[in-house]
Amino acid sequence: MIQGIDRKLSLDDDRATHRVCHLDQKGIVPYATAWAWQQSLVHDRRHNPNLDDVLLLLEHPPTYTLGQGAKPEFLKFDPVQTKWELHRVERGGEVTYHCPGQLVGYPILNLAYYQKDLHWYLRQLEEVIIQVLAVYGLQGERLPGLTGVWLGDRKVAAIGIKVSRWITMHGFALNICPDLSGFDRIVPCGISDKAVGSLEQFVPGVTVEEVREQVAIAFAEVFQVTLVAQPLPEFTIEVEPKPLQSPPNE
Repeated sequence: MIQGIDRKLSLDDDRATHRVCHLDQKGIVPYATAWAWQQSLVHDRRHNPNLDDVLLLLEHPPTYTLGQGAKPEFLKFDPVQTKWELHRVERGGEVTYHCPGQLVGYPILNLAYYQKDLHWYLRQLEEVIIQVLAVYGLQGERLPGLTGVWLGDRKVAAIGIKVSRWITMHGFALNICPDLSGFDRIVPCGISDKAVGSLEQFVPGVTVEEVREQVAIAFAEVFQVTLVAQPLPEFTIEVEPKPLQSPPNE
């Protein structure tokens, strides 16, 4: 068990004191499987708000995703005739890339127990990454008007979320030691004048395994929860990837 910080969140009541969040750490999971898994967890919590929160930490095979209103012109390849797995999903934001060596975090939180404020939530996710980078002596930065975390002029963490009845899904992607060449096929997050970077460029030899532990610790501290490292029941689906697969209607 990874204990959260022993203090209350600044709330109108005491409901968030030591709120339990189940931590499930996977290896490489197909994007469509993780996507459907999140939808299932959100569905359950929309119908039963008393269920515990969940944090999924995993990696994906090479996959491109577009936010719900993302512009296809930020793709540098034909989205119809492509060998690359590509999905349009419910989150906000533009196009991004997932691959092994990038740690993806999907918090399934009921913000009614925290703060019903999406800007607050985004800043908290950024703070998790900033605290992790600080462990390695690095100063993560926010840029005015943009979401994510930078080291110098390199974006090392992207964030995109979806919230339904104050239940969150999607989340953050931290580049630890990925092959960054996949980002060359897109305009990452629609930002053309800033490079994508990785933690490995600043900390040679860093691994996903060690950073994953630091992310869990920082998440527990920032959100002031008790993380219970307990795998959830296996969730698998059979999916044939389709270009620009769209999210289902709610």
